[in-house]
Amino acid sequence: MPNKQTHIRTLSACLRGALHKANKMPCQDYACSKTLKNKLVGVVSDGAGSAPYGQIGAKIVCKTLCDLLVRSNHKTIRRDVVKAIEIARQKLIFHRFNKSKSESDLINFSATVIGFFYHNDKGIFFHIGDGAGIAFNAGNYDNLFISEPENGTFSCETYFYTMSDWRDCLRFKPFADINRLMLMTDGVTGFVFLNDFYKIQRKFFVPIVEYLEKEQRKTYAVRALKNTLDDARAQRINADDKTILWAEV
Repeated sequence: MPNKQTHIRTLSACLRGALHKANKMPCQDYACSKTLKNKLVGVVSDGAGSAPYGQIGAKIVCKTLCDLLVRSNHKTIRRDVVKAIEIARQKLIFHRFNKSKSESDLINFSATVIGFFYHNDKGIFFHIGDGAGIAFNAGNYDNLFISEPENGTFSCETYFYTMSDWRDCLRFKPFADINRLMLMTDGVTGFVFLNDFYKIQRKFFVPIVEYLEKEQRKTYAVRALKNTLDDARAQRINADDKTILWAEV
């Protein structure tokens, strides 16, 4: 029996944080998604502010994962994620800004990874470092599949796919029977979640989601999302870059 066709709609917004604006630095977040028939891959990455080429590390891992994983399946997805990250790391080893052409200089491209693979009503999050993912059903904000951030010993310490022990930091979380997905970088998680990361901040999360549900014009939706993330109060609370990727399936 052929697979049923799934309606898929995605959009994303990346916004440079106030701190990067003040220091005349680029936005180091990146987001992308890719569909193939009824498969969907979405990935968001946050380039480390301390890494001179963090934005390059973020872009390369997002595009590599999207390009490769969209041809994956549920049986091989975990293995394919590992292989795709290895390929992204190889690209950085041979990147023109990697002067030594060795793994030791991958620290200059440090970036987190949070993404999902979705196919036929089932999916899985894959995650290294901070940022977060949410899988849920439209209008139901009590039953959520959440891939929460993972930080180190110190509050400002997290994990990156460019680390030598990145495999030990790679986490997977499956989900099923949902119709909405959202990924976000660390610059947004403080607005979306309560401190324990088990519940959402409804006053922030619900209006955004409900607007995206209603606004079918992608350019309008992205512009409104960027305006929300660029609100002066939001920038004062968290001056980091801010990225959200949303999908309706």
